[in-house]
Amino acid sequence: MEWVVVVAAVLVMIILSLLRVNVIIAIIAAALTAGVLSGLSFVVTIELFVSGMGDQANTALSYVLLGAFAVAISYTGITSILVRFLIRVLTGKKTMLLLAIAGVASLSQNLVPVHIAFIPILIPPLLKLFDQMRLDRRAVAVSLTFGLKAPYIMIPAGFGYIFHQTIFDAMETSGLTVTMDEIWKTMIIPGLGMVVGLLIAIFITYRKERDAVLGAGGMESSITEEEAKEITFNKKHGFTLLAIIAAFVVQIITGNLILGALTGLLVMFVFIVVPFKNLDQVMTDGIKMMGTIAFVMLSAAGFAKVLKDTGAVTALVEVSSGVLGDNKVIIAFVLLVVGLLVTLGIGSSFGTVPILAALYVPICLSAGFSPMATIALIGTAGALGDAGSPASDSTLGPTAGLNADGKHNHIWDTVVPTFIHFNIPLFLFGWIAAIVL
Repeated sequence: MEWVVVVAAVLVMIILSLLRVNVIIAIIAAALTAGVLSGLSFVVTIELFVSGMGDQANTALSYVLLGAFAVAISYTGITSILVRFLIRVLTGKKTMLLLAIAGVASLSQNLVPVHIAFIPILIPPLLKLFDQMRLDRRAVAVSLTFGLKAPYIMIPAGFGYIFHQTIFDAMETSGLTVTMDEIWKTMIIPGLGMVVGLLIAIFITYRKERDAVLGAGGMESSITEEEAKEITFNKKHGFTLLAIIAAFVVQIITGNLILGALTGLLVMFVFIVVPFKNLDQVMTDGIKMMGTIAFVMLSAAGFAKVLKDTGAVTALVEVSSGVLGDNKVIIAFVLLVVGLLVTLGIGSSFGTVPILAALYVPICLSAGFSPMATIALIGTAGALGDAGSPASDSTLGPTAGLNADGKHNHIWDTVVPTFIHFNIPLFLFGWIAAIVL
């Protein structure tokens, strides 16, 4: 009955999160639940949890450095130019504003590799505009999560290259060799499901006006009223764009976000876009902005370690495969359900793909699934964890920006809306891809 451990642990995390318990505490509680149900003591479980946190150390450091890079970019005022442009052109145009936000967020995955680091800089200045327009912030959360997720699912560049390479390596290690072309061609199908979900959220679900509720996020406003400064494009902004391009190129060439962020910071300091004396302040602000999210990711990695080392995930998949028979439609459905449970708890598509591939590839080969169908199942199951998980950076990031004034709740205003609008269509489109390919 080891498979019950995964279900119970994930339920503990989800229930506590819905009750507005801090997500880090919810993850630790879920890990302790998994450990105790597996026969481990609290001490051993915590030791296992802490040892697993190192698996996401690279990601956590990447987020902190990207946060510093984003702070350095904002120091030049170039983001103020963008915000002012959006306000001038899109005030009163809700649909266009939401689509523009989704577009800007999409650039953060492939062209300007700052991932979620841009959100706490770009979104808070727009909150007053959202309130004036009575724009439903849940629609903004969905738009942001779309941009943080859909591009890397479908496009093999930037974070997308890393995600596709992770699928490629994991499948090869598990005994099935595919090509990178097969991966992006396959992942377009579940990615289109996210496009459908975005359009439904913007044009149907959250089209009505809605007032944000002060205190919904359980915190006081961190926004200070400042006199708007008129900023025009200058040479510092040109060097800032150069730093962004340099960071992108280095990240693409090396496949390393840390080197990309360091390159961007180096260019900005070499060309004195940001004075060297401000380096400590930039790093401190970057840690303040991204530190909490980085620690949640570390905690999620510890939770994943507990689930993996207790054998709970393996048991869940084995039990599932043992009762599936040879019907591909049912097999694909059950594997995606299992993937959804696992990735909801871990909250990272990148972190769960190797685990899922090791379990899915043997099942898919024995059931006669094609390589592209197997890609669809692994890629979709991994992606399900990023949209709609309380521990995912794709939900934590939007909340970090939208809750700057204390009017946006992480679970009810970000996690639930993104789960409904992205996990459901992702599941359906991934299921269809596994059947038809």
